[in-house]
Amino acid sequence: MFRLLRYAKNYRKQIFLGPFFKFLEAIFELVLPLLMAVLVDEGIQKNNWSKVLEMTIWMVVMSIVGLLCAVICQYYASYASQGFGTELRNQLMKKINQLSHQELNRFGTDTLITRTTNDINQLQVALAMLIRLVVRAPFLSIGAVVMAFYIDWQIGLIFLCVLPLFCLVLFFIISKSVPLYKSVQRQLDHVNELVSQNLSGVRVIRAFARRQTEIKRFDDSTDELSKVYLRVTNLSALLTPATTLILNFGVLAIFYIGGFKVTVGHLQQGQILALVNYMNQMLLALIVVSNLVVIFTRAAASASRVNEVLEVDSSIQSNTGTDAYENTGSVTFEQVDFRFAPEFGLALEDITFSIPKNATIGITGPTGSGKSALTQLIPRFYDVADGSVQVAGKDVREWDVHALRQTIAMVPQTAVLFTGTIRDNLRWGKNDATDEDCWEALELAQSRDFVEALPDGLDTQIFEGGKNFSGGQKQRLTIARALIAKPAILILDDSLSALDYQTDLKLRQALKTLEGTVIIISQRIRSIQDAQQIFVMDAGKLVAKGTHEQLLQTSQEYQEIVESQEEGIE
Repeated sequence: MFRLLRYAKNYRKQIFLGPFFKFLEAIFELVLPLLMAVLVDEGIQKNNWSKVLEMTIWMVVMSIVGLLCAVICQYYASYASQGFGTELRNQLMKKINQLSHQELNRFGTDTLITRTTNDINQLQVALAMLIRLVVRAPFLSIGAVVMAFYIDWQIGLIFLCVLPLFCLVLFFIISKSVPLYKSVQRQLDHVNELVSQNLSGVRVIRAFARRQTEIKRFDDSTDELSKVYLRVTNLSALLTPATTLILNFGVLAIFYIGGFKVTVGHLQQGQILALVNYMNQMLLALIVVSNLVVIFTRAAASASRVNEVLEVDSSIQSNTGTDAYENTGSVTFEQVDFRFAPEFGLALEDITFSIPKNATIGITGPTGSGKSALTQLIPRFYDVADGSVQVAGKDVREWDVHALRQTIAMVPQTAVLFTGTIRDNLRWGKNDATDEDCWEALELAQSRDFVEALPDGLDTQIFEGGKNFSGGQKQRLTIARALIAKPAILILDDSLSALDYQTDLKLRQALKTLEGTVIIISQRIRSIQDAQQIFVMDAGKLVAKGTHEQLLQTSQEYQEIVESQEEGIE
């Protein structure tokens, strides 16, 4: 956890001054019982009302000053902890965005969300408690023992006996609860995963009439989470009654021994009252220490999870120091092997081809043949296991990753739109795009007509995930977002599947007017039959390449694909 405190370096003043003011409050709190003893012994018992008034004024002043110190400490703690959480969350998001797809696949979306929200919240609470209580609680505990010895050393021994008893109880509870808190975090990840799956796949769940099954899965998961929470909560709940029991025995011992000392005149009644207050202060401070240990234990588990993300090295290392290259649009694969993770088998094997600039290439093949994996190597979402991928004659590993991806536009299989307006989404492709640029891109993507028909046009709000548009409309908007950038390489990853044949044809005709290399992945032969070259993939291998007419004569795999579609029937 302490390694993460470097993200709180901008709040050093608050982190130092907060405990200082809390220390002052603790001093005033330790002095108050002594003033109370003087008020009782020298004021009330001797009918010295001027002394009573004097001690009362001092106690009120110290209480007010202590309150002001506590408020200042609270302010500094809140300011520093919230700032620390914001900085840490920003750094974590920055790191996540730097990770390659391989690391993102390894962690998973659900656990990254939990680490960015719940885990960082735990760390914020821990820092706030560190500022507010880490000085006060130990100081009050030790200070109470010292003050007890100052009043009477024999009764001070009672404090020394009570302290290890409480520490023993505390150690037992903490040693049992720490593993349970780690289990809670893991179970919380699982619950978040189920929530994410159910929300994103709600239509599929309803279509397959799986509502009751998914409800039962979620209920079972939350029941398991509640069981773990109850176990750790019940265990932590033992702390209060155990502490109260120890406190009561300590108070009884003070009254028993103190009673004799008052009788023989070694102690006064006000001093006994002060000793009882110190016993309360000590044990209440130790309860705070125990709660701090629980908070820091949970924070330590969260810190390890956050550090795991921050310290992972991305498999994609950008060559930021290299000279800028110009992307001409040519792509070359030389004996490329690829696997999604080191422990997985090859997803692509011995892929070799060359695409000249401004060419239109089609890629087809059965599901799982490696079509999408092949195109994801071009913008370097993954690194090859062997061989090389070259763009404009340069290995993609020699490019600055940001510069490379700025010249490549990809439309994924699943149309992804972001909350905002249509204009906002189009400007993802070009930050300074004018309305004229937006309309031009929409026209090329065959989506101008339906956008113009909307009451707000480009200012139309897009709901979460584009749920207020049909599948074909979303797909055309994502294509327009890619076209507005006028990329050197445009990759359409099965992104014409939701379009009717007429719209598909018009879009392909519009693409012919553009400069740049176009790579179209499609199961639909009609979408790629006019390409200058077609690659046929099967089981991670490039089994054939050529024009539509050549493949009809030479490739059995391509013939089977054609025959399975209506083009073959015609």
